[in-house]
Amino acid sequence: MPARNPALRHVLTHLLTPLLMCVGMGLAYLGAFAHPEPHHLPVAVVGSGAEAKVFAQTVKDKAGDALDVRTLDDRSDAVGLLKTRDIDGAYVLAGKGAGAPELIVASAGSDTTVSVVQKIFTPVAAEQGEPLKVTDVVPTVDDDPTGQGLFFLLVALSIGSYASVAVLGGAGAALRMRARALLVVGVSGVVSLIGAAFAGPLFHLAHTNLWGLWGMAWLYSAGILFIGVGLHTFLKRWTTLGVMVLFVMLNFTSSGGIFRPELQNGFFGTLHAFWNGAGFVEGARSLIYFGHHDLARNLWTLVAWLAVGLVVTGIAALAEHRRERTTPARHAAPAPAATPASPVAAAPEENAEENAGENAEENAGEDAVEEELEETVGV
Repeated sequence: MPARNPALRHVLTHLLTPLLMCVGMGLAYLGAFAHPEPHHLPVAVVGSGAEAKVFAQTVKDKAGDALDVRTLDDRSDAVGLLKTRDIDGAYVLAGKGAGAPELIVASAGSDTTVSVVQKIFTPVAAEQGEPLKVTDVVPTVDDDPTGQGLFFLLVALSIGSYASVAVLGGAGAALRMRARALLVVGVSGVVSLIGAAFAGPLFHLAHTNLWGLWGMAWLYSAGILFIGVGLHTFLKRWTTLGVMVLFVMLNFTSSGGIFRPELQNGFFGTLHAFWNGAGFVEGARSLIYFGHHDLARNLWTLVAWLAVGLVVTGIAALAEHRRERTTPARHAAPAPAATPASPVAAAPEENAEENAGENAEENAGEDAVEEELEETVGV
């Protein structure tokens, strides 16, 4: 039946993309978020003498590979390691005769990680017959109590960026690659300004360093757009699926915005080390909360993705130029000579044919953009 009905075959072919997106999103999101559990979560036990070492070894033996436990002599050392994000929690042993055990955390690094650390050490304190005191040395701003606002900012920037790929790749296909590249710079600048407005005056996610966050958003958005526009030359209507895989399925899940890599399986934990979403989220946390610690590495991650985008766009430009040179020029068939009896009647026919050709090209471009946008927004 489909072979005999071109319209139905066209619909079924286009349904393949959203179905593949459904499968991909399910595998990615459920694989990354459905069963979080700690893997080598770095924590510390603060105390002196043999008692602290024995306690730390006991915790390690019970936790197995879930925790990486070290011992520290001073509480100030633990606070310093939390502020440099070398550990995710520090359990301070109670003093002899008085006092309660204390758990030191930095919730700005990850609220879900703090919850896991508390679940681990609350029963430990209960076994000692003492309530657990929790101290947050790097809290989030009051306007973003869970610290996940930066993740949702990432989502907004990503959607604005990869959805624009459909327009620049479809409607912009008639433009030279240089013109499309200039549009990418402009569009990514606008997307980043929208993101800065969300993070600053609208939702107050960033009480400081707003312009630095805007610059990071521009780098992030430009990287996605350059990669997407470059890929469109080769993937055509499959570009939407390609950018969804790169910048949604693999990107959101490995960004660390919901669960840090210590709570995920090895695949997404490995992606976190170099994927662009992780570079933005962790860079924003470093910029706003952790005194710019490790900011340079995250910036270089974003710069590397932008460089990849420039390379892909450059390759696409060369491919298009070569295609134009090798494709034989299409010459219109010579129009029949007008007879002396009807020199004026031929003009309307020529104008009608010319207008029909222009309208066909324009409608084809609009249809291509609409199809890609429907597939993008539909997800």
